[in-house]
Order: sequence, then C-alpha cells, then structure tokens
Amino acid sequence: MMLALFLAAAVELQADPAHSTASFTAKHLMVTTVRGEFSKLSSTLSWDKDDPAKSAITVTIDAASIDTHNEKRDAHLKSADFFDVQRCPEITFKSNKISKAVGAGKYKVSGDLTMRCVTKPATFDAEFEGKGVKAPWGATVYAASASGKVKRSEWGLNWNKMLEGGGVVLSDEIGLDVELEYTASPTAAKKEAQVESKK
Repeated sequence: MMLALFLAAAVELQADPAHSTASFTAKHLMVTTVRGEFSKLSSTLSWDKDDPAKSAITVTIDAASIDTHNEKRDAHLKSADFFDVQRCPEITFKSNKISKAVGAGKYKVSGDLTMRCVTKPATFDAEFEGKGVKAPWGATVYAASASGKVKRSEWGLNWNKMLEGGGVVLSDEIGLDVELEYTASPTAAKKEAQVESKK
C-alpha cells in the first residue's frame, strides 16, 4: 500500500512534439499583430498531484525552427539581430517555482528563460488539470498550456527602427504561448501500471 502511494505521488510526463506548439506575437508598426511559431520543441513535466508545488517543468525549443510564414523575415529572426541561432540554437525554460492561482487547474509558473544565450527570470500563467484522457492506442494524454509576456530587449533582442511619425517598427513586448500534449514516459507508464495492479 505504501509503495502504491509513493508511486502515485508523482508522474513523469513527456510532450508529444507532433501535438505541441510554441508561438509568439509582436506588434508591427505599432498597429498590426504579427504571429509566429516554433515547429520543434520538447518538454518534460514531473507532476506531483498531491503537492503541485513540488512539480517541475522544462521546455526546450529549437530556435531555428521559427516560422512566421515569410522566409525573408524568418532568416532575419534567425540572424544575430535576433535569436542568433548559430551561436544560441536553443530557447529553454526551467521552472523553479509553481504556485496555485485563482481557478481550478490554474498556476503561476516561475523559472529561468534562456534566449539568445541570455538567462533571465520569467513567470507564466499556466493551466493543467492533471486529469488524463485515455487515447484509443492506450496511452494516457494530458493537456497543458502556458502564456506570458516578456520584453525581448532584456534578452538582447534589441533590433528596431524608428518610425517617422514616432514609435518603432517592432514592439519590445512579446507575447509567448505554449500548448502541450503530454503522455507518460515509459518508466512512468510502468509505475502507473504497478499502482493500478496494487489497488
């Protein structure tokens, strides 16, 4: 019984890259919202349902997988003016604090965000109910999302141009959104099966 309780305390989840996305928004010319996404990412969530504060999440994004549906703009974003993907190929986030927020399944997730080889603290609003859905192929699937805003200049993404009438070409504030579909890692799935067998 004690073994079952121990195994049930935390589960190791891995994001399915085929059903997970990381996207961003920025203001162009102070009026238009430009959207983009990164097509390659990975994430691990160590989820403690009994004490969510003991949980931890990491997200790793391939910076070169940026896609704004404009090849010329994408090439500029990959250059040293922005993400400098040759020198800094990954964007990462590692949590160091998870706390409950108002509303069921809502959390504040704080941690270290690294972009362009610069690491700064960042906090995101996250949703994760912790209730899995059984997929037709047998795996248990969990959904999670997170969103927040950062000032890109704090990570060294300083490129900009002034407009004649005032303002700038690109906003400093960037919106970040992540949608993740998690499944249990093989080890976690085995533990889950052991728990079920002991009930």
